[in-house]
Amino acid sequence: MRMRSPESDAPSAAVVAGLGTCLPRTEVGNAVLAEHLDTSDAWIRTRTGIAARRRVAPDVSMTDLACSAAAAALRSADRTAVDALVLATTTPDRPCPAAAPEVAHRLGQGAIPAFDVSAVCSGFVYAMATAAGLIGAGIADSVLVTAAEVYSRIVDPADRSTAVVFGDGAGAVVLRRGTSREPGALLAFDLGSDGAARELIHVPGEREQPEGARWFRMAGRKVYLRAIEEMTNSALKVMKDCAWSPQTVGALVAHQANARIIEAVADRLRLPSDAAVCEIARVGNTSAASIPLALADAAEGGRLQPGSRTVLTAFGGGLTWGSAALTWPRLTPVRSEI
Repeated sequence: MRMRSPESDAPSAAVVAGLGTCLPRTEVGNAVLAEHLDTSDAWIRTRTGIAARRRVAPDVSMTDLACSAAAAALRSADRTAVDALVLATTTPDRPCPAAAPEVAHRLGQGAIPAFDVSAVCSGFVYAMATAAGLIGAGIADSVLVTAAEVYSRIVDPADRSTAVVFGDGAGAVVLRRGTSREPGALLAFDLGSDGAARELIHVPGEREQPEGARWFRMAGRKVYLRAIEEMTNSALKVMKDCAWSPQTVGALVAHQANARIIEAVADRLRLPSDAAVCEIARVGNTSAASIPLALADAAEGGRLQPGSRTVLTAFGGGLTWGSAALTWPRLTPVRSEI
């Protein structure tokens, strides 16, 4: 539903007003993993584009990361309060209750509505769409969207196919009510899922594996091919909704799963050669947190300019996928470490 702003003839829209991130202080380079895995720095870089990833300390929780990134986003937006909070995570500190109410409490947000979204690596896009819906429905005028993951606690350290890929981190954005003509306005979304292929990315449940550690599992080659297909198709849909041609897109910020996947999606979309943002080298795959972390790096590095047409796209377990289109706003990301 689109609503007319009382100050303008432009439709009401959710607008990105602030961006914050949080990374663990501990960096784990490829050489460290090569000491106990059948791999090498060259093997990891060639197949994934990753040189290092961050890992949380034993006393740092997913909620700690989420709170730090969310607080940074509030500072970036020059705000102290929001009307709602949506947290995307697949690695909660506990199965119940959701972590979002605790994050809201720790940030001093009072009794605002707060809840978690679980869509694995697509979680940030799903959470953004949910938050935009809250604004569009008139339920909230501002929403804090946070994505935080601690995959180091669910990945088998002896599994070369996943241990070298995933890292920990968090990112957040503040959305506010505005108009579709403003830089930062979220102009289109596309979301999808395929539960028939749920086994391609999963953590076994207790009934499936009643004894022993239940580690994250991924069918790498099948996921690689499906990710390229779904992110390409989803990104094309939001570009079509916005009537954007490939040549006019300034930045593609895809889920930072694998450098080769990002390159393949950009190539299939026929985007300009410098449009794809790839910031995976220093942080690895941070699942739902990867897009806001990449946005912060690209904004600080000058890859994202105010007014630039920007496409976000992601693919993850479920299977889930989703994309969003926006014009990039003028803002200063705020970073934090923990």
